[in-house]
Amino acid sequence: MDAYELITLNKQNIETEHICCAFTNKNCAAGYQSKKNWLAAQFEEGYTFKKFNIRGKVFIEYVPAENAWVPIVAPNYMLINCFWVSGRYKGNGLGSQLYEACLKDAKDKDGLLVVTAHTKQPFMSEKKFFHKKGFQLCDTALPYFELWYKPFHKNAAIPKFKDIAKEGTCSVSEGLSVYYTNACPFTEYYTNVELVEAAKKRSIPIQIHKLANKEQAQNHFVPHTIYSIFYNGKFVTQQMLTEKSFDKYIKVKP
Repeated sequence: MDAYELITLNKQNIETEHICCAFTNKNCAAGYQSKKNWLAAQFEEGYTFKKFNIRGKVFIEYVPAENAWVPIVAPNYMLINCFWVSGRYKGNGLGSQLYEACLKDAKDKDGLLVVTAHTKQPFMSEKKFFHKKGFQLCDTALPYFELWYKPFHKNAAIPKFKDIAKEGTCSVSEGLSVYYTNACPFTEYYTNVELVEAAKKRSIPIQIHKLANKEQAQNHFVPHTIYSIFYNGKFVTQQMLTEKSFDKYIKVKP
């Protein structure tokens, strides 16, 4: 495959560069702009978004763990927040190039880490890639979340999930409760339109909680803060539900 230019987004180019995911989804136009606004604010916190000049989903996002919107304790680590190589671009070494760019930027850190899952899950990085890169499992959280890390030296601290994020339960004990951020362009539409309509159709009470800042996200009830659904206080999924997928995940007793 021909070489592609690697682009790093910043405040100067973010309005003219696409951010890969959802740029062809008209329903998510507002969420797409919200993600750009969110990114622009996070750049000041050391957040990095790198992509190839491809009209497709080939990008990586990472941030110093202290500034990550994730409930973890990982001093002086770099967290890989989102990592996506899709479709025909898979298997061409582009993922490894993005990873190497992250590794280079993290050279002054104590290591890298990523939140993944015991089994393959939608909207989450697969652990297989990171295992091949020498990452190790260092913590788990219910029902299937895993924290994988790659320390750069033997004295590096072992990262962990915060206790609040380990049990898979939230503070709302009845009905549907969804938490989301603008770290993904899909969340606004699938939370406030698709999920609301599906819940209304089934007469299920719903509460929507937008995690508006780093502090709220760092004290969330599960490790996946971009989007998480709870039913009667128990975590259900981080997949963004549609009318078609709703009944697969939300089992309403007659």
